[in-house]
Amino acid sequence: MSPMDESQRLDLLQFASRPAAPVPSNPIAICLSRLTTDEKLQGAFAPFGRLLEAKVVTDRVSGRSKGFGFVRYATIDEAEKARQEMNAKFLDGWVIFVDPAKPRQPKPAPQQDTRSSHAGFTTNKTVGWCG
Repeated sequence: MSPMDESQRLDLLQFASRPAAPVPSNPIAICLSRLTTDEKLQGAFAPFGRLLEAKVVTDRVSGRSKGFGFVRYATIDEAEKARQEMNAKFLDGWVIFVDPAKPRQPKPAPQQDTRSSHAGFTTNKTVGWCG
């Protein structure tokens, strides 16, 4: 194995001394007014740290707000500060509630129900969940 030349050694030292990229915090979930936009959400939460994302969740068909959104900060400390400062505050005339977001639970597989039709044929109908 050959020894490293000076330029390789300097490259390695520069690489090792670079600051690590910030690890994004867990997202924060917010109950919002249906009038709140991405821009308003970003403006309200920007003072608490380096905001990586601010998104109001909208209906795919109508494009209207579903009444909640998410923000994500560069650090967990910034996210916690925002959560403490903004919880139960007013935004767009609405008291907002701010909590750590929980990962989505996987949806259960639909149950299959076999029923006979009036003609004596068997059908395979999916039983859905309402609510």
